[in-house]
Amino acid sequence: MNKAFDATARGLRTFVSDVADGFFEITHNGFALVGLAIVFAALALVARPDLRKTGEEQLMGWLQSRKPAPEATDLEPTAIERTTAASPADLPKQQAAVAYWLSKKYRVAAEPLSVLVAEAYGIGKRTKIDPTLILAIMAVESSFNPFAQSHVGAQGLMQVMTRVHGDKYESAGGTLTAFDPVTNMRVGVKVLQECIARAGSLEGGLRYYVGAANLEDDGGYAGKVMAEHERLQQVANGRAPSTTVTPPGVRAQPLPVVAPAKPEEGSEPAKVALLSSVS
Repeated sequence: MNKAFDATARGLRTFVSDVADGFFEITHNGFALVGLAIVFAALALVARPDLRKTGEEQLMGWLQSRKPAPEATDLEPTAIERTTAASPADLPKQQAAVAYWLSKKYRVAAEPLSVLVAEAYGIGKRTKIDPTLILAIMAVESSFNPFAQSHVGAQGLMQVMTRVHGDKYESAGGTLTAFDPVTNMRVGVKVLQECIARAGSLEGGLRYYVGAANLEDDGGYAGKVMAEHERLQQVANGRAPSTTVTPPGVRAQPLPVVAPAKPEEGSEPAKVALLSSVS
């Protein structure tokens, strides 16, 4: 009985030993084959750059396919459609010249100015108002600071009295859009049209616009706008402007955005001309 058991045990040990030796032999030979395959593949890739490039492309494609999806963010995917900047090189030659000149003079980036210049030309075409006049008003009013606010509450690029013309911002989303450059420009041009229609002339309309219609002196406002208008026309026509000195603003440097001051009883606001309607 014991002899039979010992014989069985020796047989099992022999079997296990043979299996282990065979597995080692197969594994050893397999690693050797893998190594040889890698060597031959490396030599082939060195000799054939086109194969290497194809292999790299396939590997990158495989990695990209296994790349996890980007995490969700609060940024809107359509933000690029609402951008307030554009390349001046994409503008017509005349508009690009104006954008570059204003950028240099007022130390404002040319890219956001390009959007404003293009919008001014678009509005000018629709309203029959010279676009360089629109840009000249923005230059004198705010020096192209879309967040400017005066001490009497005139806001944005064209310093529109928001509390007087709040109805004009309703279609755009409310009075907070006064600080959106394009919206402010559109509303400002509407106000300018009303002022010119009421005054019967451009110079008179500018006096209404700045709130000096009932005053003897507009502080030189109309003259400053017209001088800048003339310079911009010269730039648009490919000529060097007569001067590059920035005209002093009719107001002090715009204050930070705060709630507009309430006028005293019995007094007229400084910018009385931004009419709510044409009469």
